[in-house]
Amino acid sequence: MDKGKLKSIIVLNNDTQNSLSLFLGISPQTFSSKINEKNGSEFTQTEIKKIKERYKLSAEDINDIFFNLVVS
Repeated sequence: MDKGKLKSIIVLNNDTQNSLSLFLGISPQTFSSKINEKNGSEFTQTEIKKIKERYKLSAEDINDIFFNLVVS
């Protein structure tokens, strides 16, 4: 997951991680775990779909954010 890209999209849309977590119906702590991939936490398909719709993202954007491996 490319958390930097997701964080950028949140900021570019004048949104916050807290607001997005509430929109997704999860706690800010759970959102933090998912964006940081702690203990194998991942966004569900339903959450990814909601993020796509909220920010009007393309399928390519979703692929780049959630499914491309980031190599350091």
